[in-house]
Amino acid sequence: MPKDIDAELVRKLASLLDETGLGELEYSIDNWKIRVVKPTSISIPASQNVAAISENRPIKNTNELQPIEGPEVLKSPMVGTAYLTPDPESPPFVTVGCDVNEGETVLIIEAMKVMNPIPAHRSGKVKEILVQGSDPVEFGQPIMVIE
Repeated sequence: MPKDIDAELVRKLASLLDETGLGELEYSIDNWKIRVVKPTSISIPASQNVAAISENRPIKNTNELQPIEGPEVLKSPMVGTAYLTPDPESPPFVTVGCDVNEGETVLIIEAMKVMNPIPAHRSGKVKEILVQGSDPVEFGQPIMVIE
């Protein structure tokens, strides 16, 4: 592990987060690694789909969204771009109201040009789909509710 942190490397990695739109980046060499994470408490531009979530979620007051938590919530296992269909001409993997089995592919997340099938974390009925096709997703972000 280096004795001194390379401030220039940290600046380059932080700049790379901004350039790529990623929320987190990890760099390792030899026996050490550095992880740079963009804070998630920053304000989100109105152009993103936060409005769609707030319209469908009960709120405690006019400025706070109710947290989406619980065992029924499927969270993104990675940073990437969500796709609800295997390709543009195909129907979605799942729709609201359909039944799914644990392990069944419910969407795809593209990360670093790799299409990663995301399986249902439990069997049940799809209650909500919290992302739209081509939406960017963050690690741990709620993406679907399966009851």
